[in-house]
Amino acid sequence: MKLNEMKASEGARFVSKRIGRGLGSGTGKTSGKGQKGQNSRSGGGVAIGFEGGQTPAFKRFPKRGFTNYTRKEYAIVNVEDLNKFDEGVTVDYDALKAAGLVGKKLDGVKVLGQGKLEKRLTVKAAKFSKTALKAIEEAGGTAEVL
Repeated sequence: MKLNEMKASEGARFVSKRIGRGLGSGTGKTSGKGQKGQNSRSGGGVAIGFEGGQTPAFKRFPKRGFTNYTRKEYAIVNVEDLNKFDEGVTVDYDALKAAGLVGKKLDGVKVLGQGKLEKRLTVKAAKFSKTALKAIEEAGGTAEVL
């Protein structure tokens, strides 16, 4: 096998073209950047959002509302989902995560009252809705606020 006979394996990635390596390379001398000008210089180009001196779009449009940086976001679980667990079990974030009922912890778990709970459970969460508390207590369980 000779160097000129070697082929890349099927699906292999090819090396990107080396620029500025002589006229024969196809991208020599000016390295594919043309002659002179702002974009041919190192570090050249314009900032993101620059519109040639015209007031950029993000400044032209009206600004509305605000982002509440103290907002808390909870992972939501309904009481009907808690029927997955066995009778008398303690249900907390780790148990809910293992059961696939919640994803990220965020600022905690909030239990909502949709559906009917048919098992006696001890549920530990950051927040409970009134209907969720009522449903858990009616089933004979307890709700602990963390």
